Amino acid sequence: MAITSNRAMDTSVTELTEYDSSLDFEMDANALEIVSTYITEHLDKSDPPVKFSVYTVWKVKALQNWKYCISSTLYDGMYYELTYNGDKKEWYLDAYKKFDNKVIKE
Repeated sequence: MAITSNRAMDTSVTELTEYDSSLDFEMDANALEIVSTYITEHLDKSDPPVKFSVYTVWKVKALQNWKYCISSTLYDGMYYELTYNGDKKEWYLDAYKKFDNKVIKE
């Protein structure tokens, strides 16, 4: 649910409206499609076709902006960060490869 406020002359009216989750679904689908397409375009063309899926590890929406952390079922160690800039209506994709994960004790 979201709270919207309208000011008419000197009176303030606040009403409770239902949250439209269809936008979440649309943005989620767009984000997963962008990463899936990126992965497909960057697979080694000399290898046989491989089936994989992509999934959301984490996401957040702040105002008109969205941020996704996405991974895939491929064993390539890649990790994708996708950001949607709602002001400019554009996506930014960062692709990372995990090289190491170790504990460093104090």
